[in-house]
Amino acid sequence: MAYNGLKEFVSELEGRNELHRINTFVNPELEITEITDRIVKSGGKALLFENNGTGFPVLINMFGSDERMSIAIGRENLEDAGREMENIFKGVTRGGNTSFSRLSILHGLRQIASVMPKKISRKGICQEVINLNPDLNILPVLKCWPYDGGKFITLPVVHTKNPDTGEVNAGMYRMQIFDCNTTGMHWHRHKTGAAHYRAWKERGEKMPVAVSLGGDPVYTYAATAPLPEGIDEYILAGFLRKKRVKLVKCITQDLYVPYDADIVIEGYVDTAEELVWEGPFGDHTGFYSLADWYPKFHITAITHRKDAIYPATIVGVPPQEDVILGKATERLFLFPIKLTLAPEITDIHMPPAGVAHNLVLVKIRKEYPGQGLKIINSLFGAGQMMFSKFIVVVDNDATLNDYRDIVCRIGKYTDPRRNLLITSGPLDVLDHSSDNFSFGGKMGIDATRKMKEERNSSGDSQEIKHEEVPLCQSVLSDDAFTGVNCDLIADLLPVILISVDKSTLNWRERIKDMLNGDEGLWIFVLDKNVNLKNPDVVVWQILSNSDPLRDIYVTGNNLIINSTAKTGVEDQFSREWPNIVVSDNHTIKKIDTIWDDLNIGNIIDSPSVELGNLLFEGEASVNKPDI
Repeated sequence: MAYNGLKEFVSELEGRNELHRINTFVNPELEITEITDRIVKSGGKALLFENNGTGFPVLINMFGSDERMSIAIGRENLEDAGREMENIFKGVTRGGNTSFSRLSILHGLRQIASVMPKKISRKGICQEVINLNPDLNILPVLKCWPYDGGKFITLPVVHTKNPDTGEVNAGMYRMQIFDCNTTGMHWHRHKTGAAHYRAWKERGEKMPVAVSLGGDPVYTYAATAPLPEGIDEYILAGFLRKKRVKLVKCITQDLYVPYDADIVIEGYVDTAEELVWEGPFGDHTGFYSLADWYPKFHITAITHRKDAIYPATIVGVPPQEDVILGKATERLFLFPIKLTLAPEITDIHMPPAGVAHNLVLVKIRKEYPGQGLKIINSLFGAGQMMFSKFIVVVDNDATLNDYRDIVCRIGKYTDPRRNLLITSGPLDVLDHSSDNFSFGGKMGIDATRKMKEERNSSGDSQEIKHEEVPLCQSVLSDDAFTGVNCDLIADLLPVILISVDKSTLNWRERIKDMLNGDEGLWIFVLDKNVNLKNPDVVVWQILSNSDPLRDIYVTGNNLIINSTAKTGVEDQFSREWPNIVVSDNHTIKKIDTIWDDLNIGNIIDSPSVELGNLLFEGEASVNKPDI
């Protein structure tokens, strides 16, 4: 289904009881975030803040459930879209010379051709109102978290063009508001927008940029999708909405934007201009991405439709709305990954705690020894999968979202001395655990059943039994440790969680001394304030705070993973360490006070209350002594 702007989408959500309208005044600075964080984490509806001090309602959490994501792409469920994508790929890649094969290819090509974007000569609905003296203050831009560097546009579709090839790109890069007509342009070094910037800089020319907000929600999703460079995002958008996207030329820049967008911000980046200090920003990792140097975007016009709605999202400690966007990507791009990379892959899943790039679970149809490690090597070198930090491969009879089963398979079929692949390579620029910016350790875990060629010389299987583990009692009696969770051991899973007071010296050696070497344990060490009974927080902390190349120790048949924050002299960590993302006490109390006026149901406790225990002294960047 194609939506002619966010107003139509809001009507559809409201008709399906998937939206709350909020008429009480709510400040876009911190307050919308605190309300939304509570609603998102409790599985609530989309929110439309109609009273925010501007003439534009704020729509947020519109992708925050499987149901709303399916509504956005006009399908009954996400699986349907994946099957349609698979059928098109099969149609255009089918081999053979038979009439049937040729007809299948033709059908697939016709399907693609029918959704190619189309440029039209008249003005768009997005240009009903034209402001050539632009002022960003007319928009309800959010300041999301207390230590953010300012207000940020969080759902922009940023249009750029390669000056040499003419290829266009629509990507999503946050934009910090500096004043009424300039923002930052936060495109990471690996992104297409940054590549276009470098091309314009080599020519010594100003770079045209156009930012659209809203329109059909599939435009927003397409801008986040991991398409190969040079593939127009509006082809994917046309496929999803089953209707080609109409594009209109900007008023002041030589770029095209969707005809039915809600808001368009036009301008340029002066590539001869010095970079500007941008950030910090409470990011999707659950930590602040710290301030750094990025290009400045100069605004030449703001256009919008008369009934425009301003779209926004918040990111932070998972789960957030971006988890569902990632799930859509899993379903849509599974077959292309299988086709181009490894046909034995049967499913892929990125758990929310892995914040998209920290953990990938992969299911394969295993047929020969070493196949699990082969898949790990392939994925570490494949497109945006290259940013993955941990990859776990399991057999085809696994259920990827059954995390207990995954842990059981790791313990049963993985020998830390034989079935791990620890290496280094590119990391997402938001990874804070590595010693070097955007480069660090990675680990692959082959948790498939082992064939005889993969077993040790005695022919033993990798099944590990745990009758008694003295380590649990030993930790409880040692003052270096502040907590231990052996619940999984009692459930015959080889995992122990330990919290540690890092001011105590030699905690690593103490753990090693408590082991005899052959227990086959996976021991995760976390900071003293982590709630070891909260699995979501524990897994998020483990994946975020550990660098496999530096923080994993094998002792006998046991694995020790240091998942503490690296903030002190003891760690010899030379980079800044970011704080976690939570609301401040003043905002939490304010929202508690006005909750009944919002008419959105019984009060929901703020997720920031428990998570606040993990805050370090300092602000976005944690202070630490020089080393």
